[in-house]
Amino acid sequence: MTSRRHRRLWGRTAVPYALIAPVVVTIALILGYPLYFLVRLSLQQYGLFELIRHKGVGVGLANYRSVLHDQIFWHTLLRTIVFTAANVALTMVVGLLIALLLVQVSRPVRVLLSSGLVLVWSMPVVVAVQVWYWMTNFENGVVNYVLTHLHLGSFEQHDWYASTFSQLSMVTLLIVWGALPFVAITLYAGLAQVPRDLLEAASVDGAGAWMKFRDITLPILRPILLILTSLSIIWDFGVFTQPYLLIGQSKVTPGNFLMSIYLFEEGYFKSDYGRGAAISLLMLAIVGVLSIVYVRRMVRIGVET
Repeated sequence: MTSRRHRRLWGRTAVPYALIAPVVVTIALILGYPLYFLVRLSLQQYGLFELIRHKGVGVGLANYRSVLHDQIFWHTLLRTIVFTAANVALTMVVGLLIALLLVQVSRPVRVLLSSGLVLVWSMPVVVAVQVWYWMTNFENGVVNYVLTHLHLGSFEQHDWYASTFSQLSMVTLLIVWGALPFVAITLYAGLAQVPRDLLEAASVDGAGAWMKFRDITLPILRPILLILTSLSIIWDFGVFTQPYLLIGQSKVTPGNFLMSIYLFEEGYFKSDYGRGAAISLLMLAIVGVLSIVYVRRMVRIGVET
């Protein structure tokens, strides 16, 4: 009788693992070999000469030591962390506000807004960069024209890419604009799961809009916010296309490097593939640490509340 109970308990415990096993195996097969190859490459001196020979020279941890002793790496890492935090914060806050707006507006307006968000999400990144650069061009940009004619200042021939802060600010606006549809629509779907009877009961008890959002809506949305924030951290930390194309290759310098651009310059532009592989693995480790820290903090907040 006892053994039968143990078998039944083991079966119930093993079922969830059996269900996710195919996904885990598939991901391991897809990512396992590239990750192994990247680790092996990071332990080698692998430049153009080694690329022609298809054989690298083992150097141990020399590539990692070289990267970690590079001051540009640490400055770039700090800049990228601040850049990522600003992007993620703006994306989540504005996306949540748009989701709350979608709940309040009428159905025709909701369909119109949702269609606009889908169109934004479907626009190719390269096209979005070119349109955004045309709008912010200092010679004949629409943004300068509109701001000047609204009497908000003299913005004729104003160069939005003259300093590192303004360059990264333009990139931030573009990235947030492109990320809003996914975040807003996902959060809107989450808001649809909030029980209306709880909100009505809270209103009867005299709770205001902020109190209902804080005590009812936000706890229900917390798991979705956790997932979206984790994904945004991963995406924004490694973003490359928008900053590299928008700032322009001629204006990309160590003073405005992000980690992805630093990786490209060190690994591909200088043809030092072993060093580039080491930077890639360090980026992977940093993103993992940032995600784990955030997840643990959110879980702790959930337990405390």
